[in-house]
Amino acid sequence: MTFDSTSTLLATGGCDSTIKIWDVIKQYCTHNLKGSSGVVNLVEFHPDMSRLQLFSSSMDCKIRLWNLSTSKCITVLDAHYSAVTSLAFTSDGNTMISSGRDKICTVWDLTTYKSQKTVPVYETVEAVVLLPADGDFSALGVKGKDHHFITAGNKGILRVWEARSGRCVYSQSRAGRPKKKSDEDTDTRALTQCVLVPATNHVATVTAEHNILFHDLHTLTLHQQFVGYNDEVLDVKFLGAADTHIVVATNSPQLKVFELATLNCQILYGHTDTVLALDVFHKGTMFASCSKDKTIRVWRMSKGTGAVICMAQGQGHANGVGIISCSRLKARFVVSGSQDCTIKLWNLPDTVSAKGGEQIAEPQVLHAHLTEKAHDKDVNSIVVSPNNKLIATGSQDRMAKLFSASDLALLGVSPPWTRSSPPPPQTLSLGLPPSLARLLQGPSQDPLLQSGSDGLLKLWTIKTNECVKTLDAHEGKVWGLHSNKGDDLVVTGSADSSIIFWKVGGRRRLN
Repeated sequence: MTFDSTSTLLATGGCDSTIKIWDVIKQYCTHNLKGSSGVVNLVEFHPDMSRLQLFSSSMDCKIRLWNLSTSKCITVLDAHYSAVTSLAFTSDGNTMISSGRDKICTVWDLTTYKSQKTVPVYETVEAVVLLPADGDFSALGVKGKDHHFITAGNKGILRVWEARSGRCVYSQSRAGRPKKKSDEDTDTRALTQCVLVPATNHVATVTAEHNILFHDLHTLTLHQQFVGYNDEVLDVKFLGAADTHIVVATNSPQLKVFELATLNCQILYGHTDTVLALDVFHKGTMFASCSKDKTIRVWRMSKGTGAVICMAQGQGHANGVGIISCSRLKARFVVSGSQDCTIKLWNLPDTVSAKGGEQIAEPQVLHAHLTEKAHDKDVNSIVVSPNNKLIATGSQDRMAKLFSASDLALLGVSPPWTRSSPPPPQTLSLGLPPSLARLLQGPSQDPLLQSGSDGLLKLWTIKTNECVKTLDAHEGKVWGLHSNKGDDLVVTGSADSSIIFWKVGGRRRLN
């Protein structure tokens, strides 16, 4: 469906092969146009409403031009061999550009209704937008007054083309994004929609992952990004020196970093399989991630721009890495636990942990400093002590163990807490049973916040072993639970795809 330029007429195309035009003000149907072949997938008014023309396309991949005065089809424009996806018109209304999934764009002369140029764009095009006739677009390689148009399609980038010559004059960079094996591969970053926003001088696009991206019209640089769907939230952590952001793992190889003030989102590419867990270093500007792809990565946020880049990556586990923990004092090391039953300690070189590390060009390769077979089943809990000297682990083998951080020597073994109520004071809470997902404890050790597979949050007073409050807001397992540095805000992430912030009062009581 589409509105006309005055927003008083609405055209709709349906699977009954008809096109109807509706008077929105008077609320009745003014036209019923018949003659299309199969499902009508595209309708577009001519921008000059004095012409009273409507363009449409259907399953036969032809473009039909309708005279609204007579309700008759004037002509049929035949150039595409696959579905026509969008139409764009020049300001004078005499030239139209059509895009299709046959990987071509066609330039039409609307005075003669003839094809002027067929432009092979070598990708499935979902949308085409014409650059305004006025404005400085020299940064995009635009020279002279010839018509230029932007294409958006399955490659996931915007490209600028000169209509007269059919030459590509600008293509967005793929920096920070892994290459596909071939152009035919399915790409979740493919662009499905593109529209010009003249009021703000932006080009808005929508990706196959339901993300909305705003690009500067004159440079096509990314200005702002909104995430439309999170999928299952597996972990979430506060990020930034002042907890201005959160980083989220969402059942995807990509990480998402949200700026809390604006909800602008950075998508971080690097892992090649689902990211399972996150942990943040003490100062909040660096964090680590681990994935099913058997690797770990260390990331840094720029204090100036807030941009996040991958500083280092390491591999060595034989199976997916399900848990990771950062050193608690300085950013010296990370410890990972895997389905291969081992834990690995990774030392961070100064080029990664130093303040100037964000200038690094490529992620540095890490090698495990120490490796230890810790359990007989998957390692699913791991934590570094506040003084960096001890490492505690929990496993599906229902055992909790304590290791020395200096050499991973085993210091102690204890059956883990497996009851449905919190442990008594001074005990280590690891190897959580399936009904529990996360525990969060403040510096005072009392009270304690627990999330579980039932979607509930429970606040416990450990001294009396009592549940003092139960919060029911999620509809799925609560996998992510983290508090900010001020200990007055908690964030939770759940399998129900939602992220919720909780305001903490007094002694960590939730309001």
